[in-house]
Amino acid sequence: MVERGLLIVLSGPSGVGKGTVRQALFSQEDTDFEYSISVTTRKPRQGERNGFDYFFKTREEFEEMIAQNKLLEWAEYVGNYYGTPVDYVEQTLQNGKDVFLEIEVQGALQVRNAFPEGLFIFLAPPSLSELKNRIVTRGTETNALIENRMKTAKIEIEMMDAYDYVVENDNVERACERIKAIVLAEHLKRERVAPRYKKMLEVE
Repeated sequence: MVERGLLIVLSGPSGVGKGTVRQALFSQEDTDFEYSISVTTRKPRQGERNGFDYFFKTREEFEEMIAQNKLLEWAEYVGNYYGTPVDYVEQTLQNGKDVFLEIEVQGALQVRNAFPEGLFIFLAPPSLSELKNRIVTRGTETNALIENRMKTAKIEIEMMDAYDYVVENDNVERACERIKAIVLAEHLKRERVAPRYKKMLEVE
């Protein structure tokens, strides 16, 4: 019997470095997660590729996916939709592979309701001033949008109680090591391991 994979959800406020940490994590040879690509209606940023970083859709296409229950979660964030395609996630978990989601906080809370057995990791900034600096440095937002993101970020940080673990992104490499340690510990939990040993005892 194949042991069902873990659904790993990495989330946190905009600008905290979710994408950077995910890219660094997946560039390491010993990372054995399947990355679930999100669907979004926002415009691609420089260097982003359709079908690799995101599936870029129109609002009409996205709303059709909502109507057909094709999304595990979805949210509208700062004027754009974001969501996770459900069929890919379920099939991959059944095949015994860990699925890694990098999503916004609203979406993560929806997944928590649908998949309470998932592993929820909140990526936190070292400070609010550092978070603002990272958003400003991106150079992709107006001053009004930056302030909007900061207000949203404060609300989202207060939601960390809904998560299992908090990882501070003070250094990308350290954040990756902490995430991998959490996933390893989850795989070794007694409730996941015990059924395999009970089956072994039945064979004897």
